[in-house]
Amino acid sequence: MPAFDAAAEFDRQVRTLNALGYPALSGRTEEQFAELVAPLRAEAVAHAGTPDEADAPYDPAATGRVPFVLVVTRALAPIERTMPLTALHGGKLPGFVDRTFEPGSLERFVATEEAEPPGRDGVHLLFDVERGEEFCGVVPNDAMAAVAERGRSLLTIEEGVALMTHAPRILVKNKCFSLGGSRSGDRRVPAIWISRKAPKLGWCWAGNPHTWLGMASAGARRA
Repeated sequence: MPAFDAAAEFDRQVRTLNALGYPALSGRTEEQFAELVAPLRAEAVAHAGTPDEADAPYDPAATGRVPFVLVVTRALAPIERTMPLTALHGGKLPGFVDRTFEPGSLERFVATEEAEPPGRDGVHLLFDVERGEEFCGVVPNDAMAAVAERGRSLLTIEEGVALMTHAPRILVKNKCFSLGGSRSGDRRVPAIWISRKAPKLGWCWAGNPHTWLGMASAGARRA
């Protein structure tokens, strides 16, 4: 695997969003969208990792880690439109929102105080992202507490979609992930896993462990 180049990776992520139609989803031209995200490029280069980490091979499937992802929140593009733009690495089937989300329920799954997106433009960077497979088989409530004790932050639904959009290799069989940064005030915890050969956004109970679901987290957010 090649060494990680933060500037090149940021530019690749912008091209990915353009190719998927994110500018139009956000009501902008590609030029306007480029202007919106341009200030984040310097942040990506400055904070993507230490020199040693930058020289390490970039292999999300094996390591379960990604230096950063460029996130577009629901303020610009609804989850119902962005989740179908994801796919498994090498897969052709679009991601989907599970029918167990009753109509209108996605709107109630909002960022917790600790996971609140920074800035007001609807775009931000998420750094030092981990799939969290060490928490496979752990009760989600316990996993979320462990993440908080480490000073890390749980991912929101939009951040999980961004992770799948930019690093689809990270989702592999038996190493899928919960997104505890978005909650609706009940016991449900959103998660992305593999179903019908595609990524699925669903949810699991906070008190029920699953051997194939870890707990995704990040080191920082910047806008």
